[in-house]
Amino acid sequence: MIKQLFSAHSLWSDYGLVGIRVLTGFMIAYHGAEIFSRQAMEVYLTWDQIKALPAPEPLVYLGKGIEFFAGVFLVLGLFTRVAALFMAVNMLFICFYIGKGRFYYEDQHPFLFAVIALVFFFTGPVKWGLDFVAFKKSQ
Repeated sequence: MIKQLFSAHSLWSDYGLVGIRVLTGFMIAYHGAEIFSRQAMEVYLTWDQIKALPAPEPLVYLGKGIEFFAGVFLVLGLFTRVAALFMAVNMLFICFYIGKGRFYYEDQHPFLFAVIALVFFFTGPVKWGLDFVAFKKSQ
């Protein structure tokens, strides 16, 4: 076990990445579930950065919808790369526009979510995802 720990080879990468994908999906879907609460959405509409958008209310709903559906798709491992790309763009917008680019301290969470999303953009669903069922190559 110690030898594996210091090895250059991956260690249970499929299992670890599936766990991270599902956990991240649940967390993002949880944040996006605010789309179903008018009260929560109205708070966002009071922010100056949101008010400055060309269509504040539709864009807030779009952003929260992306969070919710990207999270659900990540949990399921369905359309993983597309969901991860949408999630990354959404989180980078939050980090650099809403949070004014303070990814190094104050607004780390959206930036870190974007980085995790990019991992799944490049790796795909890994294992145990519906992408393997839906897009299985016929042999």
